[in-house]
Amino acid sequence: MARTLKTLCIALLTIVGLVGTSLPARADDHHEQCERRIHQAEDKLRDAAQHHGEDSKQARKRREQLEQVRRQCADSDRDHHDHDHDHDHDQH
Repeated sequence: MARTLKTLCIALLTIVGLVGTSLPARADDHHEQCERRIHQAEDKLRDAAQHHGEDSKQARKRREQLEQVRRQCADSDRDHHDHDHDHDHDQH
């Protein structure tokens, strides 16, 4: 019986450790994805401005897309922060 309890405790601690270390990694992955999407949108805006002019229809479209990506990332970051904050309160 003691051996089974010890094995269960070790398994539980291992699972808790794995879950605990994976949560920040997911947030980092999300942040990196957002950064990558923002940089891609910035590159597309720069290309459009160079090829068609700063005030061109193409540049305006790319500027709007960049702002949309930034808003989505900010909203998503806020959602992740709120979820993490709510989760922290649930544990206390």
